[in-house]
Amino acid sequence: MSDSAARDSDAATREAVARDAAETESLFSHPPVAPRSTAAYGSHPDQVVDFHPPRAGSRPGAPLVVLLHGGAWRDRVDRQHVTPFADFLTRRGFAVANVEYRRGSELPQQRGSGPVAGRWPETFDDVAAALDAMPALAARELPEADPRRTVVTGHSAGGHLALWAAARHVLPADSPWRPATVPPLRGVVALAPIADLATAVEQNVCSGAVRQLLGTEADFAIRARYADPAALLPTGIATTVVQGTTDLTVPQSVAEAFVDAAAKAGELVGLTLLPDVGHFPLIDPSADACAVVAEELAQLAW
Repeated sequence: MSDSAARDSDAATREAVARDAAETESLFSHPPVAPRSTAAYGSHPDQVVDFHPPRAGSRPGAPLVVLLHGGAWRDRVDRQHVTPFADFLTRRGFAVANVEYRRGSELPQQRGSGPVAGRWPETFDDVAAALDAMPALAARELPEADPRRTVVTGHSAGGHLALWAAARHVLPADSPWRPATVPPLRGVVALAPIADLATAVEQNVCSGAVRQLLGTEADFAIRARYADPAALLPTGIATTVVQGTTDLTVPQSVAEAFVDAAAKAGELVGLTLLPDVGHFPLIDPSADACAVVAEELAQLAW
């Protein structure tokens, strides 16, 4: 590489990093939005769902969006940072169920140096339990919602969990998370998802979060069959992935690997690429990308 090309590359990298920092600051500048109600789906403090009704004036029978937040499955990021996004969706006529679940501790793993991502199997126990409890909880807490128009969405690690939740009916037969029937979903919209775990490991997404979630190399080989959306295809559930092309947290290649795996399995997965968009604008109400996400949800829900 010539000196000129190297300088151009360095400048582009600095610009990308600066833009990513600005996008992150924008998202986390929004104050949390309180839900109308919160209900438990289990006994642990993290086994709760916040319910946000559609705004006044919405047409009856609002679609229900089940929302799974990101944060690399780590404890330091909870559902509060997606409440402005949930509020944005209610202004678009959706009812929203914002799910909390158990995540990895801030305490380092034994002989490790950083926080653990997720818990095995508790993180998956919780998502499965929340989805199984959702019809009854939503009927009680969100009577404005039409459960026949349920769409699951999630961002980043939550995008992984959303894809996984929609694929539970194709889990191996010995899985405790496999339901007896296909989930009654209109579809799943995964936002910058950690959708292909092997590719995410290769790219060290979120500082090794996938390996922390699934364990050692030997554990990964076993657990990926039960946890990797790319290994749970085809699902028969309408699926759309929304991905920014300048995402530095979960690169575009992770989404593309999942879409390629779906194609090889004989399933068509929609991929909406947003040029010059990073990781967080997808759930930032002040970003144009957020409106694109709402439209993708509407196309499946209505």
